[in-house]
Amino acid sequence: MSIKKILTEPNKILRQISKPVEKVGKYEQNLMDDMLDTMYAADGIGLAAIQIGIPKRIIVMDISWHKAEKKPMYFVNPIIREKDKEKSIYEEGCLSVPNQFAEVERPRNCEVEYINYDGKKELLKAEGLLATCIQHEMDHLEGILFIDYLSKLKKSMIIKKLLKNRPDRIVV
Repeated sequence: MSIKKILTEPNKILRQISKPVEKVGKYEQNLMDDMLDTMYAADGIGLAAIQIGIPKRIIVMDISWHKAEKKPMYFVNPIIREKDKEKSIYEEGCLSVPNQFAEVERPRNCEVEYINYDGKKELLKAEGLLATCIQHEMDHLEGILFIDYLSKLKKSMIIKKLLKNRPDRIVV
């Protein structure tokens, strides 16, 4: 396993629409293992392949990461089949938008169909934080970041902060 570099906004790659995975094989399983290691190393609870520069419809998550027993989840080619009309608001952050947080309203529950780590089709009814995390990560597959739900002013302020704090900036 290896830890990959997480792309941060602004980056054109993060705005790409990810491609479906043909089948889950050894490459995809190794990728998911690397994604999980990368997510844990960054203290995150979810990561989409596009966030490490790979435009594949793959997500890893573990909303219990801070607990002694890890419970990783793997989603390949996820599709939301149903969304609750009732909404909930969570303060969201993102590994690709470091140290920035904002409240985002999303459907409280959702039902997602996906292929698991072993290549088998599954259906999951998610609620609360799990539902929010799934929707957040699935947005990445469409080139959408949580800041896209904010007002134009809030979004531009966050992007300015990100640009100001880039370690690769050279000031002469």
